[in-house]
Amino acid sequence: MYRIPLRTHVITEKDDIVSVVKKYIENIAEPGDIVAIAESVVAITQGRAYLPGDVKVGMLARFLCKFPQRHGSLTSPQSMQLAINESGCMRILLAAGIGAIGKLFKRKGWFFKVAGRQVALIDDVAGTMPPYHRHIVLGPKDPHKVCDAIKKATGIDAIIVDANDIGCADIVGFSSGIGMSIEELVNIFKENPAGNSDQQTPIVLLKNVKYKKAG
Repeated sequence: MYRIPLRTHVITEKDDIVSVVKKYIENIAEPGDIVAIAESVVAITQGRAYLPGDVKVGMLARFLCKFPQRHGSLTSPQSMQLAINESGCMRILLAAGIGAIGKLFKRKGWFFKVAGRQVALIDDVAGTMPPYHRHIVLGPKDPHKVCDAIKKATGIDAIIVDANDIGCADIVGFSSGIGMSIEELVNIFKENPAGNSDQQTPIVLLKNVKYKKAG
């Protein structure tokens, strides 16, 4: 697959992600291609980006935020509160307990396995490009439905990707009947072709070279 990062305008909560994708891949995408969208951008268009000052923080969040590793996304009271809002107090408390047991056995990731994927997708302040670098951005809501809506509007398969510049990638959502395995797509995005800085290329078009040759 040939990867084409597409530079866009600064996408905000005023944008409709389906319309944005359709606009930028028009006259470029062909049958057999796949369009990938950064998960944070999808979440932003859904109104799931919050300024820390707008988050009402409780005592539980102030207590629990002291325990995650310092490079994590839940180290501020505000981001931990949003995690609680997403999954509920009891589930986060259970996750914290399981996570503490995991640390005793030097096992990572137990907290997020219990807390849920939406909590793992939270980006704390500075985790997103300007002007949202001052916001806490949650994971996108109903990512599979979003991908299906994009496919219906464009005729092109869609995926929502969470990737960074240290070789980590996750396929958060994908359209029905997509022609590649999730493992293949993860490998493609480990290099993070969209970038993790100020490239402003949250949409990447994967050109299906094999499909074109076969046609």
